[in-house]
Amino acid sequence: MQVRLAVISNAGGSGKTTLSVHLAYELAKRRYNVALFDLDPQGSLTLFCGLEPPEPEQTLAAVLKDNFDGSWPLTQCWSEHTDKVDICQGGMVLTQTADELVLHKRGAYLLGDCLTDHPLEHDLIIFDCPATLGPLPLMALAACTHIIIPVQLEPKSIQGAAHLLEWYYYNSKHLRLKPSPEIIGFVPSQYDSRRGAHRQMLTALPEQLQQMNIHAFGAIRDSAEFVNASGQGLPLHLYRPSILLKMILKKLPQQL
Repeated sequence: MQVRLAVISNAGGSGKTTLSVHLAYELAKRRYNVALFDLDPQGSLTLFCGLEPPEPEQTLAAVLKDNFDGSWPLTQCWSEHTDKVDICQGGMVLTQTADELVLHKRGAYLLGDCLTDHPLEHDLIIFDCPATLGPLPLMALAACTHIIIPVQLEPKSIQGAAHLLEWYYYNSKHLRLKPSPEIIGFVPSQYDSRRGAHRQMLTALPEQLQQMNIHAFGAIRDSAEFVNASGQGLPLHLYRPSILLKMILKKLPQQL
């Protein structure tokens, strides 16, 4: 079974792209074929993967046209280190795509339709979503099998995550998703143990999520190395091989 993992958060700077990139590379090391899909008009994956900005016809926007013929615009990532990771790039052209999805008869289901009609052979597809709960994340929700939610240990981000869960339950029912995508868990990011508010929220979050039967991963500490690695267009594992995110991999579905 192909796993389609949507990395969703409605708060900017929560670590969606960082998490997507590092998971992709870590799974590639384990010999799984991974496709990264950039659903963000900001095109952060292009920067984080060290790629040049694409032409519009070489982005996800071209896939979401009614005349898409199955020629997926995939570019290999980190080819000097692995042949297991491909990316379908995003960019500002997706802003227009998002507007068009609202008017499309199957807008929310369009990406899932493309993957059904023109399947990819990758073991895992990761959808890196924008920091909204608009048409693009909704399309990812309808296309994915699993969801992971990065969250900052800040009041605004925690409150936003609560709205995200309401959005998830409402739209899973409204779109008649059967089965609904499984929430693998929340990933607290940018944790600073010197901050009392962070320590307090890190203690409270698992208790709150347990009531909804949702897993809370251990916190990823705040580090400038994430920014440094992104600026070099490399996953953290290549920039600093000693730092790993194995705790997240333990919760991925048994199919992997």
